Amino acid sequence: MPRFAANLSMMYTEHDFPDRFAAASADGFDAVEYLFPYAYDATGLRGRLDEHGLRQVLFNAPPGAWDSGERGTAALPGREAETRAGVERALEYAATLGCPRVHLMAGLVRPDATPAQLAEHRDTYLANLAWAAERAAAAGVDILIEPINTRDIPGYFLNRQTEAHTAVQDVGAPNLKVQLDLYHCQIVEGDLTTTLRRDVPTGRVGHLQIAGVPDRNEPDRGELDIRHLFDVVDDLGFDGWIGCEYRPRAGTSEGLGWLDDYRNHRGEHA
Repeated sequence: MPRFAANLSMMYTEHDFPDRFAAASADGFDAVEYLFPYAYDATGLRGRLDEHGLRQVLFNAPPGAWDSGERGTAALPGREAETRAGVERALEYAATLGCPRVHLMAGLVRPDATPAQLAEHRDTYLANLAWAAERAAAAGVDILIEPINTRDIPGYFLNRQTEAHTAVQDVGAPNLKVQLDLYHCQIVEGDLTTTLRRDVPTGRVGHLQIAGVPDRNEPDRGELDIRHLFDVVDDLGFDGWIGCEYRPRAGTSEGLGWLDDYRNHRGEHA
């Protein structure tokens, strides 16, 4: 049975961030994810989780200068020390939050990058991933990488599922895995059922995410047949989490009919 985590960076934005934990719990979520925890004390966040019976299942390592448009540094030559310091900081938060997964963002590359420059980006990326995976393994944490569509983040280094799986295989660390966001995948390459059936059984998919396409609203809004996709995930025996990384069209709770419908379809009680 698919398990769903509320993404508190996109959902429940009608509440202040510390109050989103209670709202997610009240709607029947058992787990949460979000982009970054670093504006808050880790102990305080752990208190929110414990108070509301929630598990933290994912957050991102520091992404560089986010407010200035950076989207990670792991594939950026010359930023190795910053990337690795960010991983260390993320692992400190993961230990306090009991979070078993950290997403390490690759970063942006210039559209006119030469093949030699792209090769340097990839070499840097693989070296940083190998280092991060080794450090995280000692803490019992998985490092995740996520292909992101070029419409939402033009220039992002990693865009396709095969590229991500090749990187994971090249590094060869058992705790380096792919974060398969069905929203991004549909925009870039589609064929989601085949992608799930191909990639989930490899054991290299560590986390799934979902949103409606094309507008990133509730997952039942738009072109995806989410009941079918969830049933595929269920049939494949995926035992991880599906992060609900979407922007509700109106109030978050009012837009959760898709989740109630799926739970009723599978005979699950909220």
